[in-house]
Amino acid sequence: MSTLVRENRDIDRVQSEQFIAPSASVVEAADGYTLEVEMSGVNKERLEISVENNELTIVGRRSLPAVEGTLIHRESRPENYRRTFELDPSIDANKISAKIDQGVVTLTLPTAEHVKPRKITVS
Repeated sequence: MSTLVRENRDIDRVQSEQFIAPSASVVEAADGYTLEVEMSGVNKERLEISVENNELTIVGRRSLPAVEGTLIHRESRPENYRRTFELDPSIDANKISAKIDQGVVTLTLPTAEHVKPRKITVS
């Protein structure tokens, strides 16, 4: 059984912008995988998802609410989110879809047709 993703933590790619790695869960199904990434404070407009060279990169920029008055205490961190995964070759990168709901990004990663089992008819 092959693994969906392997996290890529390439230190050479560190940018001046600070990111934190969001929590993620992967579920395998018959037709592919589902990847859920927790990105509280991120909305659809501030979410970037890309695939390049078999790497899936998810970047979420937080939009913290404006505070009227003097802020006394805040436990929510101001850093943005970034997570990169190396995709398994069985994933059809052209058919990946994503949605975000209440700070949880859900990606559907379907298995490519050429790796799905198929029945061969005998003539």
